[in-house]
Amino acid sequence: MLLGVNLIAVKVFGELEFWFALIKVVTIVATLVLGVAIITTGWGPLGQTASFTNLWSHGGFAPVGMVGVVFTLQIACFAYTGVELIGVTAGEAESPEKVLPRATNSIVYRILIFYIGALIVIMSLVPWNELSPDMSPFVHVFDKLGIPAAAGIINFVVITAAASSCNSGIFSTGRMLYTLAQFKQAPARLGRVNARHVPAAGIVLSAAFMLLGVVLNYLVPEEAFIYVTSIATIGAVWTWGIIVFSHLRYRRAVRLGHAAAVAYRMPGAPFTNWFVLAFLAVVLVCLSLDASTRVALYIAPLWFALLTIGYRLYAVKPEQRQSLAQAQQQAA
Repeated sequence: MLLGVNLIAVKVFGELEFWFALIKVVTIVATLVLGVAIITTGWGPLGQTASFTNLWSHGGFAPVGMVGVVFTLQIACFAYTGVELIGVTAGEAESPEKVLPRATNSIVYRILIFYIGALIVIMSLVPWNELSPDMSPFVHVFDKLGIPAAAGIINFVVITAAASSCNSGIFSTGRMLYTLAQFKQAPARLGRVNARHVPAAGIVLSAAFMLLGVVLNYLVPEEAFIYVTSIATIGAVWTWGIIVFSHLRYRRAVRLGHAAAVAYRMPGAPFTNWFVLAFLAVVLVCLSLDASTRVALYIAPLWFALLTIGYRLYAVKPEQRQSLAQAQQQAA
């Protein structure tokens, strides 16, 4: 279904993504509003025990040690994969000097409200030691409130969230392949569009690779999720590391007068750059300490080798770059 939607038109993709996002936002906002109301008024079955003191009671922060907290860094990084795409998209706007700061800063507020805020409310309603690892915290809270359809509601939201992620992945990957083909860095077939001006070849290839997840789930159902999240985390760490390193190089170019400075700057740079790189290194170390996540570190070099081979095969040769640039200027 998602493949068909992406092959029709961008408008259909946008409409579907709007409703997917609306379902997620409404669910989280409803949870936040209802949770705060219960905590402050003492209403309902959870009203007698719900309190913000549950956040530091029952053993305090990290009651079983920091090891568990450190090992959650891998899944936390996976949860934020793709967050950098907002900045990339905003950078292509008509007024990037205005849009980019606003878009980047909004990420912080969204994380504080929808991620941190939801966690604070849930753990205030139900102490952490009463939550079951076999059940969604949202389902647990709604079940405690006496909502019989809690599991069905949350499962529906989870399915729409997963569908939204797949939908966005197919959309973005198909267009990335199209762009690479336009710059002679991917097979020419991927640079064609269908009658609806949609890069069909890239979209179909993107959807085909997603089927590998189905195969993996069939072969190793118990480990499939951790394998996929670990490999995705490697990709995120690599991407974020390249962005931070590129920013360091950019600052050096500005200092030498080889690049123009911009008004919107990274707070605390270059110290924050090195802090981020150190954090990413810690994430890689954490991946190496567990046998199930260590698989990603074995696969990553093979994937990078394939990318290198593909680049060597399809990259534009130095002597072709000037003629390609001239052709693009004429087309513009």
